[in-house]
Amino acid sequence: MTITHTVTPTAAQNKPVGAARRRVRPGRLGVHAFLMAVSLAFLAPLLLAVYASLRPYEETSRDGYFSLPKHLSFAYYKQAFSDSGMTKYFVNTLIIAVPGVVLVLFLAAFVAFAVSRLKLRGAMALLMLFTAGNLLPQQVIVTPLYVVFNRIPLPYGMSDSMTMFDSYWAVIVVQVGFQIGFCVFVLANFMRTLPQEILEAAIVDGAGVWTQYWRITLPLCRPALAALATLQFTWMYNDFLWALVFMSDGDKLPITSALNNLRGQFFTDYNLLAAGSVIVALPTLIVFLLLQRHFIAGLTLGSSKG
Repeated sequence: MTITHTVTPTAAQNKPVGAARRRVRPGRLGVHAFLMAVSLAFLAPLLLAVYASLRPYEETSRDGYFSLPKHLSFAYYKQAFSDSGMTKYFVNTLIIAVPGVVLVLFLAAFVAFAVSRLKLRGAMALLMLFTAGNLLPQQVIVTPLYVVFNRIPLPYGMSDSMTMFDSYWAVIVVQVGFQIGFCVFVLANFMRTLPQEILEAAIVDGAGVWTQYWRITLPLCRPALAALATLQFTWMYNDFLWALVFMSDGDKLPITSALNNLRGQFFTDYNLLAAGSVIVALPTLIVFLLLQRHFIAGLTLGSSKG
């Protein structure tokens, strides 16, 4: 005679295995609260600018910027876009930023591949030289560059100016020169993490140096290149100093200088200025959203072990 026993699962047995692991610890709550506070501190100026741009200046001057709104509209955005002529300045900025980003990544990828994947003498010293360039304050060489660009002639047809001064080339060259060191440092460290066996297998198959660089290494560096492209575009887009120093023609200035057109000689509507600032910030937000997945992947590579 066979006796079977029916075992009824208890509440403890029915409890999911990962429930204990998902239990929130007080320390984790503190970290989340701290990160939220820091995020709000960074977002507060942007949120205040958006809030002010939707309210009439008379209302904020009377009740203060932190008062409850009585009237909200997008009239300031239309006025800021039309009064400052932002379309022209947006084009000027793209003429500077897009070639600058392409040149920086193109040249930095060459140097990073040479110092990290090829057996070159003095590779570490060359990498340190590029990195040390980032430690030089940009304001220190404003005067020497101003004199140099006034003396370097441009070939006929490259610009309507006779020298590099008052041309887009001056700003592009300075942007590339100052940003290439950071990109070389990041890409060289990233390329060192790539498996050496991939290049060794390519060499066995007869791949030359150009094939190793263009067809093997660069496709694997796509996350790092996307992250650097996002950062470089943001930095070059937001630059104000170099265009102001090297350009005397107001029609060539980038978008950051367009905000000066919204300032009056005797009176400045800061709500209108806030609307213009939000419009100027939109392209960088769009670029980040388009490259967000690659940007985060490039920043988090190597943070965890497989």
